[in-house]
Amino acid sequence: MRRAVSIPAELFDVPEFHVLRKLDRPRKVQDFLDRIPTNKERGGETCMSPLLMLRRNRAHCMEGALLAALALWMHGHRPLILDLKTSAADVDHLVALFRVDGYWGGITKTNHAVLRYREPIYRDVRELAVSYFHEYIMNDGAKTLRQYSEPFDLRKWHGNWTTADEHLWDLERAIDLSPHHRLVSRKQIAGLRKADSIEIEAGKITQY
Repeated sequence: MRRAVSIPAELFDVPEFHVLRKLDRPRKVQDFLDRIPTNKERGGETCMSPLLMLRRNRAHCMEGALLAALALWMHGHRPLILDLKTSAADVDHLVALFRVDGYWGGITKTNHAVLRYREPIYRDVRELAVSYFHEYIMNDGAKTLRQYSEPFDLRKWHGNWTTADEHLWDLERAIDLSPHHRLVSRKQIAGLRKADSIEIEAGKITQY
């Protein structure tokens, strides 16, 4: 087990986290997340820690990103989150970041056919964020991705994001308010072509 980045030893003793010990490659983390049903928040909005998420066996994009970041951390990666911000008409998306041989990749939890795993082939975080641009579309074809965050290091957040019993609204807010960079200018936005009907239909495919 690679331990290049230190992690509190007690996390390895949490029974629910034992399953994460086997996820020693980013692709294994993604495969594990894909098997977890989507959290459709039918009982109200949630923002669960990895511990609660595993107990309830469901996750939405932030919950999945936090679990992926924890699994990566347990195997020597930094626990980093990328926030993809959209126009007001759409919903942001979170990605757990990792690096292999200096190149960036991403792990995500989504119910849709798009906005999914990214192989570690990207030279920088902006390049990775841009790879999601054409997949981030509305039902009318509008392309909505606007900004991406600096990698948010969960080790620097003041709270307990791994085993907390309460919902992590403060962490969600901290990520949302962290430094972000613009992906497209106003002039570029005005000139965007809408996605065609095939792209729109592909974006509607769901896993669950």
